[in-house]
Amino acid sequence: MTQPQMLALAILAGMMLLFIWGRLRYDLVAILALLASIAAGTVPAKQAFSGFSDDIVIIVGSALVVSAAVARSGLVERVLDRLTAGMSRVRWQLTILVSSVTFLSALVKNIGALAILMPAAFRMAKRSDASPSVFLMPMAFGSLLGGLITLVGTSPNIIVSRVREQMTGEPFAMFDYAPVGLGLSLVGIVFLRFGYRLLPRDRRAAPTMGEALDIQDYTTEAEIPENAPIVGQTVAALRHRLGEVELTGLQRGDGKRRKPSGRMVLKADDTLVMKGEPDALERAIAENGLALAGQDRALVTETAAENVGVIEAVIGADSVLIGRAAEKVALHDRYGVNLLAISRSGDRLLRGLGNTMLRAGDVIVLQGALDTLPEQLRALGCLPLAERPLRLGSPQQRILPVAILGAAMAATALGLVPVAVAFFGAAALVMLTGALPVREAYAHVEWPILIMLGALIPVSGALQTTGGTDLIANWLSATAATLPPWGAVALILVAAMAVTPFLNNAATVLVMAPIAASFAQDLHMRPDAFLMAVAVGAGCDFLTPIGHQCNTLVMGPGGYRFGDYARLGAPLSLIVLIVGVPLILAFWPVR
Repeated sequence: MTQPQMLALAILAGMMLLFIWGRLRYDLVAILALLASIAAGTVPAKQAFSGFSDDIVIIVGSALVVSAAVARSGLVERVLDRLTAGMSRVRWQLTILVSSVTFLSALVKNIGALAILMPAAFRMAKRSDASPSVFLMPMAFGSLLGGLITLVGTSPNIIVSRVREQMTGEPFAMFDYAPVGLGLSLVGIVFLRFGYRLLPRDRRAAPTMGEALDIQDYTTEAEIPENAPIVGQTVAALRHRLGEVELTGLQRGDGKRRKPSGRMVLKADDTLVMKGEPDALERAIAENGLALAGQDRALVTETAAENVGVIEAVIGADSVLIGRAAEKVALHDRYGVNLLAISRSGDRLLRGLGNTMLRAGDVIVLQGALDTLPEQLRALGCLPLAERPLRLGSPQQRILPVAILGAAMAATALGLVPVAVAFFGAAALVMLTGALPVREAYAHVEWPILIMLGALIPVSGALQTTGGTDLIANWLSATAATLPPWGAVALILVAAMAVTPFLNNAATVLVMAPIAASFAQDLHMRPDAFLMAVAVGAGCDFLTPIGHQCNTLVMGPGGYRFGDYARLGAPLSLIVLIVGVPLILAFWPVR
């Protein structure tokens, strides 16, 4: 073993120990490992920051932006709410989520499937009063298992198919992976249904200001456009559609406020007064084609759309709003802001927003130019609490994030563009179309995760450049030559699973597939079983957050620590080994 090889292995070992120790934050550990590699000479200084231009960094960052845009649409939650109607037990909710992401990952890239369903996991966690960490890691593992089912599910499958074509002249077809992948996926879903209890129960991502405030009751007004699907329906039917949201009042064109009776028929231009939790109000407005009253009034300060925001504020004891109705204060004309909602603890507000007499302690939601809102709040005597990202677009705009993400995944599945380009383009489109404001997009990017990835890519690459991987390959070749066929297949599977945390899964296949091919030739056996073992091992990194971008994607939102992955992932890895080897040999015989 040469000195560079020893240094590269020592730095990787020290980094893993620091990750497991958990006293230093993961991005700081990655930075220290990169600096140590530069000092040791295993990573050239000119290549020290090459990891920040790697596709994985782009994929993870873009997926977080697109996932946030999908979260605002409310469409995924609506579908899963129907599937899980009446389900209050976490175990059943987890089963639906993991099954959905697993089988969706068979058709599209697993990172895309996870990005689609992550917002639904947050919604379900809130509804069942559970931590999102209960759902996110099992979903990430399910997406990895689902990627094993088809050729396009994950990158290792495509690379292995190319290696087989080079060896035999025939690549693996789209569903050649299905017998092994489906078996492992079904077994994995069953395990995760019960095994999620191995995760620590105290793992939670750092709450945002809005979550910390957790204001539950808002009263708002929404207008019924002419093309709304609820025009001509009764109030009773609308109340059924609203679910958790309460309809407290209705105003017709004559300006009279009515108490809505069940038989009353809804008409275009009616104004509804609704009360409920912010997210429920947003979904109700989106799903029924409504428009927040007053949101389309032009602001006094003409400003770019991305600079218009929504903020929560509490009315102070000396506010000019106390004892006055909003329309009497002329908030729009005098202050350049629009009143969108009011929250008053313990009271039911029956009047419209403009006619409600405001009190000290009321929480109001105002829309205005973000650069002038602080000044206007001071003039009104209100204390700003937090920005509240309400969905103010049309129902058509709310479909855009899902359509954009679907187009990106279709482009990758058809091989039109690489995954990184597709997701980067999708992230740009959701911002350009207004499906996600630019400010929100940057807020949803997990920067510590991207720093960790950018720093670790050259560190793990040093293992290849110093010849460390060749050293390991030679040892594996000598060992496998003395084993029976099932033992050789198991060794390749274990080796691929062990190498993947240090290299990305594509690099693992590039290193391990030639080794697997040489095994087959040395043992005078068919290469299919060994290549399949490489694909399964490279696609099943359940032990760390750094081997696959799906694991990395959920680390920040789930509040996980590095060692949490092994608690759930080690038993799942053992199951993959025990079940995977017989499945591979059953469908891909070596003789």
